[in-house]
Amino acid sequence: MEVELFGICPFTTTQVLLQGKWAMLTMHHISEGPIRFNELQRRLPKMTNATLSTQLKKLENYGLIERKMYDEMPLRVEYSLTEMGSKLKPVFDSIEVFGMEYIAYMKENGVKL
Repeated sequence: MEVELFGICPFTTTQVLLQGKWAMLTMHHISEGPIRFNELQRRLPKMTNATLSTQLKKLENYGLIERKMYDEMPLRVEYSLTEMGSKLKPVFDSIEVFGMEYIAYMKENGVKL
């Protein structure tokens, strides 16, 4: 990947922001509304706690999600999209439409991994 184009090329910039096995799925689940860490973990059962924590910190550092901690016991933390992160929602919707169309194409044409 040409990381030197980060902040210059829109495709490279977006690719860097959403790189990794879990970034897009994590963002997708957060885009559905505020969500707690344990609920994200339940929705992404193959993702370890450490990996989820790292992914959330990275997305927060990029300014795509925000972490809100509530002053109550037991401690409650929720993750939600920032204003900038919410701009990805139509992108995820388009990816979903394409994915569904491609799944149908695969079935019709015998395409396999």
